[in-house]
Parts: sequence; C-alpha cells; structure tokens
Amino acid sequence: MNQPMFILAEDTERTQGKSAQDSNIRAGKAVADAVRTTLGPRGMDKMLVDSSGNVVVTNDGATILEEMDIEHPAAQMIVEVAETQEEEVGDGTTTAAVLTGELLSHAEELLENDIHPTVIVEGYNEAARLAKEVVDAQTLDEELDDDLLEQVAESSMTGKGTGDVTADVLAEQVVAAVRHVSADGGIDRDSIHITTRTGSSSSATELVEGVIVDEEPVNENMPRSVEDATVAVLNMKLDVRESDVDTEYNITDVDQLNAAIEAEESELESYAKTLKEAGVDVVFCTKKIEDRVANYLANEGILAFSNIKSDDGKALARATGATQLGTLTELDTDDFGHVESISLRKFGEDELAFVEGGAAARAVTLLLRGGTEHVVDELERAINDAVDVTVAAIDEGGVVPGAGATEIAISDYIRSEAAGIEGRKQLAVEAYADAVDMLPRTLAENTGMDAIDALVDLRSRFEETGRAGIIAESRSGVIDDPLEYGILDPAAVKHEAVESATEAATMIARIDDVIAAE
Repeated sequence: MNQPMFILAEDTERTQGKSAQDSNIRAGKAVADAVRTTLGPRGMDKMLVDSSGNVVVTNDGATILEEMDIEHPAAQMIVEVAETQEEEVGDGTTTAAVLTGELLSHAEELLENDIHPTVIVEGYNEAARLAKEVVDAQTLDEELDDDLLEQVAESSMTGKGTGDVTADVLAEQVVAAVRHVSADGGIDRDSIHITTRTGSSSSATELVEGVIVDEEPVNENMPRSVEDATVAVLNMKLDVRESDVDTEYNITDVDQLNAAIEAEESELESYAKTLKEAGVDVVFCTKKIEDRVANYLANEGILAFSNIKSDDGKALARATGATQLGTLTELDTDDFGHVESISLRKFGEDELAFVEGGAAARAVTLLLRGGTEHVVDELERAINDAVDVTVAAIDEGGVVPGAGATEIAISDYIRSEAAGIEGRKQLAVEAYADAVDMLPRTLAENTGMDAIDALVDLRSRFEETGRAGIIAESRSGVIDDPLEYGILDPAAVKHEAVESATEAATMIARIDDVIAAE
C-alpha cells in the first residue's frame, strides 16, 4: 500500500518548488543582463554570430533577443516581452527586458524572505497601476508639432549606429515620411517603406515620395524614364495560355505549323496591343512576362517589370491608385493608376525603379545608404524604430520626458504611495520601485557616470525641480532637465514596457513546478 505511484514516465524531467523558482528567475535575469549594456545613447553593441558564420552587429534589444539561441522556457518569456514591445510600439524593447529582469531579481529576494508569490503578484500589479498613473501625469500637455516629433524620433535613434549623418537630419526625414502618410483616418504605417543600398555614406539617405522597386525592365530596349505615366499592376502571366486539360494536336503539314505559330504570336502580341490601346505606359507584373511579350511591349514603348514581389505589387497598387488585375479583358480606366514619373537609377550593378508622385499616392520610401551591409542593416533598424515611435506618439497618447526622468518619477511616486499599503504587499510595491530605479541607474553606468552617485543626484534634482534625467552631453554625463535637450519618449512606450514587464515577471514568479511535456 505504501509503494509510490508514478503518473509520469520515469525519465521525465521535473523541477519543483524553490529549485524551479530559482531556475526560472536566474534564466530571466541572464537574458535581461545580456541586453542591459545596450541601454541608452551610449549603450554598447552586441555581435551575434550564427553557426554558419553570419554576423549581426546591433544594440537593438529586440534584434539581439530574436537572434540569440535561447532554449530555457522562462528565458523565452523575456524574448516574448521584447517581441510584444516591438510589435505594439516599435521601441523600448531593452527597457522592457531590463525591467523584467530586475523585477525577477527583487522577486527572488522577496521569496527568500518567505513572501508568498501571490503577495508579490498583488504588490507588483498595484505598483504597475501606480506607474501608469505617473506616465499619464508626466505626459506633456503640448501640441505634437513637427519639432516635438523630430525630438521623439531623434531620441529613439541616438546611439543606434546612424553612421556619419546626424540623427537630427534623419529625424526630419522620418517625420516628413509620417506626415506624408497621415490623413483624417489616421496614419497608414504600411505606406512607409524602407529600402537599403550600400556603396555610399549614410549622409546620402533620402526621402522619396513614392515607391522604390528593386527590379530591372524585362527588355533593355524599353524607355529609361516615363513622365505623367499611366500604370497597370498585373497579377497574371503574360505568356501563352495553358489549357487545364491535357490535349494533343497532330500537325501534318507546314501550313498547320505556321498557323499554330502565328496564332501563338498573335496571342502574345495582343497583350502589348491591349495595354497600349488602353493608354498604359508602365506595367508592373507579379508573375512572368514571356520574352516575346517583353519585346512587343518594348516596341510599343511600354516600360515593364516582371516577377515583382507580392508585397511590392500591393504597395504599388496603393501608391498609384491602381487595381491589381488578373485579366486583360474588359479593362476600364479606373483599373489603372497614375504617377508623375518613373525612372531607373543605377546603384552599383543594380538598378532601382523610382515610382514617384501620383493622384492617389500617399506612399513614401526612405532610401538608406551605408558603406557596408552591417551599417545599413543597423540604420534600417534605427529608422524603423524612429518611424514607429513617431506614429505611437501621434496615435497613442503623446510624449513624456526621456533620459530616465519618467522612471525616476515613477519610483518616487510608488514609494510615497507604498506607505499607505498594509501588510506584506507593501514590500512588493517598494521592491517594484527599486526595480524601476535600475533603468536610470543603468543609463548612468552606460554613460560613464558612477551609478550610485548619479542616482542620488537624480533623486535630489527631481525633488528640487520635479524633472531630472541623465544627459549624455559630456564625457561622463550630467543631471539636467531632458526637455531642455529635446529628449522625449512616447507615453505608449512607457505604458507598454510597464505592462509587459509586469505580466512576464509575475507569471514567472508564480511558477513552482517545471515538467517536461510530451
């Protein structure tokens, strides 16, 4: 009767109780520590090398965590925090990961002091609610004009490998791109495209009001540029039609062979004639254009591109006002788009088609330049973040002071409110404030300041003026008002970081049993 009962296979891996909690918390802290040194304008880069020798050099938290080969399930949850942050607001991934790791670190101390995980969860959730109140209170009551938005974009890009061009120049282009796709219904983020090309410095980056297609004409005799162009976007093959039924034709003499060849040629030529008669000047086709059709199109003076990406086809349709066509029968003028110009430009050995302007065009493209692939890849990540935070600032509730100013306000407010919370939950609330303090402390460390002295000075300055941040303006940084330096973050980034970090930390803290599943 006292024999043990096995409900799992004998070789099943299982970790229980404190061992499970320690393992999960250590894994989460390790992931957070991996990206901690990348935080802030003076953050360091990471070099990620895969088994094939491919190298990624970046200080973007989301990219680092995505590229890392992480197997531990609790560590994977930190990666999910960064992914959620990136998807929702586009920036603040490192902040969210570091905050999650610090919340876990303080939860570990509370657990060692016999604070029940449920109490920790309740305290953390209460502190998160207070933190979001502070973010709302810190939101600037000002209209988001272009100057403020450029400061938001520039703050996001600072320290992210923008090459030899200053971040303020790129910020102007980012805000111009966002404004270009803005309308009464909101911002069409999908209409902002990014194309990269090596071979020049990052100062050659430019904003194109239109779409850039990475394809060459299907025939070298086609025109190199077209002004005031009517555009057709096709989602069909321009080739000899194939029957759905297997059929054999017996040709018994030369006349029959010639008739078959003439019929085929007539069909192929009809594509070009139909498009020409419809007034089409440029054709973008997502599928194959047969060589003979390409020759007929060239003879008609039509510029054509084949096998363009499906996403490019959708972007071109939106940008030009065209409808993607699956057939050339019963064409209507409303099916076609219109652009001011289409031109081909050479970049090294490649040619790009610049599709600019148009009656229905709201699409823009940022053409990023850099000396190497690593440079343009990191610049692309920086620009994507800048675009996302600019959109978030406009769409989701304004901006707050950056440089750790909002975080120090959060920790100060949580501590003041913790005094009114009864029971052990107060310890968890205070621990949350200590965890938030790690963000400005890490900024200070990465700026070259003494972390403890900087945190003391930061709190003192905050109590005196109500706003203080860590400014990387000198060799070792200074404590000052971030608004005077134009350092701003979207309020949505702070809200999302608090929410996602709290959810992940409380979920991990509640786990007391890790069982290998089938």
